Amino acid sequence: MEIRYYFEEETGLAHIRDHGVTEEEVEDVLRRPGDDRPAKDGARMALGQTRAGRYLKVVYVPDPDGTGVFVVTAYPLTGKLLAAYRRRARRGGGR
Repeated sequence: MEIRYYFEEETGLAHIRDHGVTEEEVEDVLRRPGDDRPAKDGARMALGQTRAGRYLKVVYVPDPDGTGVFVVTAYPLTGKLLAAYRRRARRGGGR
């Protein structure tokens, strides 16, 4: 699967870096999402845990042909979002 990222013009870095997330972490979650559901305007959101144990939310748009994705943003799951994800995972609705 090809994974492309939104890059900030000012810095030349992937937007996810603004949130302290690396490309490797995004790829961990996209390869094994604990939960993947529709988001706004044709986008999807993958929730999951990196190999290092960090919980992330990744917002992406799948390619029409199904061969890749464009990552819009990603950030750590914290607070209520993390608690809700863990509850769903315990009930079998996530990893």
